[in-house]
Amino acid sequence: MPELPEIESYIAALRPRIVGSELAKVRIGSFSLLRTFDPPIDATFGSSVLDLHRIGKRVSIDLDGDLHLVIHLMVAGRFKWLDEPKPLPKRGGLAAFDFTTGSLLLTEAGTKRRASLSVVRSPDLAGIDPGGIEIADASLESFTTALLTNRHTLKRALTDARYLSGIGGAFADEILHAARLSPTQMNTNLDDEEISRLFEATKRTLDLWTRKRIEETGDGFPTKVTAFHQDMAVHGKFGEPCPVCSAPIQKIVSGSRETNYCPGCQTGGKILADRSLSRLLKDDWPKSLDEL
Repeated sequence: MPELPEIESYIAALRPRIVGSELAKVRIGSFSLLRTFDPPIDATFGSSVLDLHRIGKRVSIDLDGDLHLVIHLMVAGRFKWLDEPKPLPKRGGLAAFDFTTGSLLLTEAGTKRRASLSVVRSPDLAGIDPGGIEIADASLESFTTALLTNRHTLKRALTDARYLSGIGGAFADEILHAARLSPTQMNTNLDDEEISRLFEATKRTLDLWTRKRIEETGDGFPTKVTAFHQDMAVHGKFGEPCPVCSAPIQKIVSGSRETNYCPGCQTGGKILADRSLSRLLKDDWPKSLDEL
């Protein structure tokens, strides 16, 4: 799922392309995409684009007439910029937003249709926002309140969009590695120094990767937007050496979700139990780096 840095890179690329242009038409190829009916989608036709902004992991295209096109890419949704309108792809083509400057294509890989488009007026934007605080604007106090609202593991607490905005599994892994904290540690067990360390790691990691994503795109348009990047420290790096301590990166798999961590930097050498593999291997499951 595109997270805060990827959404910001999309917005940075779209802003010079569509702000000040006119939205001529929206062509929708998937019945399940449009989640609202009032205002109708054709109410946006002919509107000028005033700006764009991010709402959590959503992109809002802000139009005159007090209207907003809010797009949630979910897991497999992606944008593609075309200099001129073209027919929607038969496979994965969800919608095309035809501006006077070009066409924004929305696609979704796979067979599940989770991406969404909502047409809302400004007063209704609050209903779209999950409610999480923006880390870039947060204080240590507001971060602490958001982090500790419910008792969860740190991985789950960081990715709860109701309290912290824009963080998904990939950057939660990177943040926790930077903070030298275990993904399975309970948030309520942190001391003041650990919370402060996690706060600084969260701000630093999101800022670093937002700048990296935008700089890599340059004047182009983001392509190959995935949850993995070769420069990441732990996410997607199972079995590879940690860039800090050289211990092999480990993983925990729960359903379709994977957590990557470094046992040397984050768990004091302990190998965390994997719900499926540790049950399967039982006594053969390594409990420490030495056993591994």
